[in-house]
Amino acid sequence: MAPPSQSYKSPSPSQPSGKGEVSDLKLQLRQLAGSRAPGTDDSKRDLFKKVISYMTVGIDVSSLFSEMVMCSATSDIVLKKMCYLYVGNYAKGNPDLALLTINFLQKDCRDEDPMIRGLALRSLCSLRVANLVEYLVGPLGSGLKDSSGYVRMVAAVGALKLYHISAATCVDADFPSMLKSLMLHDSDSQVVANCLSALQEIWSLEASSSEEASKEREALLSKPVIYYLLNRFKDFNEWAQCLVLDLVSKYVPSDSSDIFDIMNLLEDRLQHANGAVVLATVKVFLHMTLSMTDVHQQVYERIKAPLLTLVSSGSQEQSYAVLSHLHLLVMRAPMLFSSDYKHFYCQYNEPSHVKKLKLDMLTAVANENNTYEIVTELCEYVANVDVAIARESVRAVGKIALQQYDVNAIVDRLLQFLEMEKGYVTAEALVLVKDLLRKYPQWSQDCIAVVGNISSRNVQEPKAKAALIWMLGEYCQDMNDAPYVLENLIENWDDEHSAEVRLHLLTAVLKCFLKRPPETQKALGAALAAGLSDSHQDVHDRALLYYRLLQYNVSVADRVVNPPKQAVSVFTDTQNSEIKDRIFDEFNSLSVVYQKPSYMFTDKEHRGPFEFSEETGGLSVGVESVENIAQIVDANDKDLLLGTSEEEESRGTSSDGSAYSAPAYDSASISLTSSHAQSEPVISNPSLPTYSAQTSLAIDDLLGLSLSSSTTSVPPPPPLKLNAKAVIDPGTFQRKWGQLPIALTQECSISPQGAAALNSPQVLLQHMQGQSIHCIASGGKAPNFKFFFFAQNAEASASFFLVECIINTSSSKAQIKVKADDQSTADAFWNLFQLALTRFGSP
Repeated sequence: MAPPSQSYKSPSPSQPSGKGEVSDLKLQLRQLAGSRAPGTDDSKRDLFKKVISYMTVGIDVSSLFSEMVMCSATSDIVLKKMCYLYVGNYAKGNPDLALLTINFLQKDCRDEDPMIRGLALRSLCSLRVANLVEYLVGPLGSGLKDSSGYVRMVAAVGALKLYHISAATCVDADFPSMLKSLMLHDSDSQVVANCLSALQEIWSLEASSSEEASKEREALLSKPVIYYLLNRFKDFNEWAQCLVLDLVSKYVPSDSSDIFDIMNLLEDRLQHANGAVVLATVKVFLHMTLSMTDVHQQVYERIKAPLLTLVSSGSQEQSYAVLSHLHLLVMRAPMLFSSDYKHFYCQYNEPSHVKKLKLDMLTAVANENNTYEIVTELCEYVANVDVAIARESVRAVGKIALQQYDVNAIVDRLLQFLEMEKGYVTAEALVLVKDLLRKYPQWSQDCIAVVGNISSRNVQEPKAKAALIWMLGEYCQDMNDAPYVLENLIENWDDEHSAEVRLHLLTAVLKCFLKRPPETQKALGAALAAGLSDSHQDVHDRALLYYRLLQYNVSVADRVVNPPKQAVSVFTDTQNSEIKDRIFDEFNSLSVVYQKPSYMFTDKEHRGPFEFSEETGGLSVGVESVENIAQIVDANDKDLLLGTSEEEESRGTSSDGSAYSAPAYDSASISLTSSHAQSEPVISNPSLPTYSAQTSLAIDDLLGLSLSSSTTSVPPPPPLKLNAKAVIDPGTFQRKWGQLPIALTQECSISPQGAAALNSPQVLLQHMQGQSIHCIASGGKAPNFKFFFFAQNAEASASFFLVECIINTSSSKAQIKVKADDQSTADAFWNLFQLALTRFGSP
């Protein structure tokens, strides 16, 4: 059988077919360099196009530098442009080669053709080579005085480039003063705009070190300059108009007549086709009328129509940007947009992020006049194939219910959601029904009748399951099967990975026991036994609290767990007013699109995982060998309301008094011996009686716990062991951080000694490394420091733990986020990490 013939591919015209083609180009360019024959320029164009195409696809053609420079001696602008492009690409990486271009660029800066002068000056300033700065001053000075507006425009930007290469050279050459003169007197509007842009940047950077520059920056906001720019406003292009409008928004008018003069002058800009101009004008109107309440409200009415028009026209990107600004305005003044709610209905072909914004706006503008129409529309979205939008729609209906007085129809809709055969809809509805019952207890009968028909096996999401358990405990007297549902959930305790659900289950079963003791007695004993042996600190401590409360006095336990409740009037907002005001101040910027102030996404301490390597020595991977930690001691409890003995408090309390170490309990037989009961009062107040051994044994007997005072101890589950030599590359860390969900978020206290030691973050890195927890990136400045740690399960090489740790040394608090490949081990790792962090700084 004959071998298959090899396929032949012809070489691409944009790529060299062999190593010698670059050499052939070099030879051809050299032959054409000194030729004056007819058609030479056309031949040069073809060769230049090949060179540029090779350069574009990443082929190194820097060896042709000398020949390209020699061929640039022509009056053909197209050849000049391609040559300047080539030179600019290779000059920065090859400063020695860049020196070869100085002569012909300086010569072109004196050419008769203003287009060539401008192109040459732009290319000369784009070299960005520090040791060639001296060659820029002369051409720039001539360019700022050139008779051509194009050359002056290029020179204005070139002065700014020079400032970034060498600020001292730019200031010594008096270029800022020349730019100011051009800005105030030049006849070309684009020159004025470029000078304004350059001066703003130069003086902003100089203001920190020069008082004169600070005064000049303030002078830009003076009335004569502002009025001069506004009088020439219509001559500017769209970019320049946005630049001027941004400057005007910072201007503080002397009186109301100034405000109205400026607003009247800019009135027609609200009808501009460019969305950036419209938003910049809106910012001017809003900021200038903040102190004039009536006028400010009229401004909202005036800007509604232009913004709504922009949302419905143009590209999706522009629509989303404008809609984000409209969303901000709606959140600040929802009543002014209540009649325009139909503009916020979602279209079938809109992307999810647009729909989400519109759902928020529909929720905000809902009132007694339009609630029925809005809720009807939202209910249609619940059946959306996009699960995220369906969830948001259910939440929107719930939010409207919580902010309205007449909720009859809305409650009926929410109860219908509970009967839908979609798990995610039922889950969201359960959470909302729980909040609804907290605000409107009178609806308990109707809601509980429907909730009672929901099987707990069909509810898998932690928040929804926690809401269902809360209702089972709170309204157990109205739900016949409540004790048995709770008992079934307790039987599956070990399969429940969410600490939130386990905490709610403990509280619910105790509530049910206090109202229906015979049916819940066995379930409560099993719950307390499981809770006291739970590895999660909060669950363990809550079970311990309930157990000791029952030992002390059942009526006291009833008052703690079932206190008199008042209906919740207002639910907390997720975003405080200070942040909202900060975003409003940064109107017409990315802050509005991101819905967070600029410092949250521009300052180093708020950037991604690997933004801090410059300050603290970069990424550190690889550690010294240390012994694995053999025992986990839980600390820093927040749920324990009643203390243990003074001995335990002195052992478990840190320097700020917030940490607590709980005693270990046997999951097989949990009992308190006589001596233990006598030496440890449940409530530290001496006026309250202590419980006796008989009380302890009675409670154990009642709840079905072991009566033996000398039980065989069952060893606790083996502690999590970490790999002391764990290694992860930064790319893998970043990918995992973006993909893994947050396993838990906690706040942890550090000792004052530890906070003081953080003046040198390297000390913390070494301390954590000694606990087999490694730092991959860190940074920040006092009092805020940010660290990214990782650790590896020694018994499962594919199981990593990723940690974001933000420490405030002034409050001695740390905000922790943990992500894990194996979610079931996240709690055990948190205990290890918390212990290591709280011990930092201790002798």
